[in-house]
Formats: sequence, structure tokens, C-alpha cells
Amino acid sequence: MPQVQFTDADGDVRDITGNVGDSVMETAVRNGVPGIVAECGGSLSCATCHVFVREDDLERLPAMEDMEDEMLYGTAVDREENSRLSCQLKLCEGQDLHVTTPETQV
Repeated sequence: MPQVQFTDADGDVRDITGNVGDSVMETAVRNGVPGIVAECGGSLSCATCHVFVREDDLERLPAMEDMEDEMLYGTAVDREENSRLSCQLKLCEGQDLHVTTPETQV
């Protein structure tokens, strides 16, 4: 089972076992991880599931698609080189991910 390590802006860490095929966002919402609001659509847009992926994990992920790249410009906290949308990060068998949530999402 894939593992996701969520670190919040204060440095608190939470390790969660996810389900293959689920997104990082689905895993966060199902387990009550603060910092990922995950209310898609409307005026909130993609500003609610922004995460920073640890650099060594980032290079193992599929390339960001144009839509995700565009939607990251709507986030509440300035995007960085390792910014991704947690709804676009699917969990795979044997692949652990480490993400940090921004200080605020909306």
C-alpha cells in the first residue's frame, strides 16, 4: 500500500496509508488531514488542494499537464517549482509520496 507523508506549514507530520488509484487529495480528505480543503469548482477553483512535493518525489511523478499548470496560478500561496495539485497526484503501488501543505489554501 502506498504511503503519503503530510507535513503542515508548522512542521507537524502525519503518515497515512493510501489506496492505489486514489489521489493525494482523496487520501487527505478521507483521513481528515488539515490544509487540503478539497472543495473543487466554483470560485474556489484549484486553490484548495495545492501541495509542495518533496523534490526527490517530484522527479518520479508524471509531468504536469497544461491544465494543472494553469490552475496552480489560482492558489492562495505563491506556487513554487515543486507545487502540484493534490487532486492530480494518483497513488501507485510501491510509491510513497511526501507533501507539505501551504499555510493557507483560501
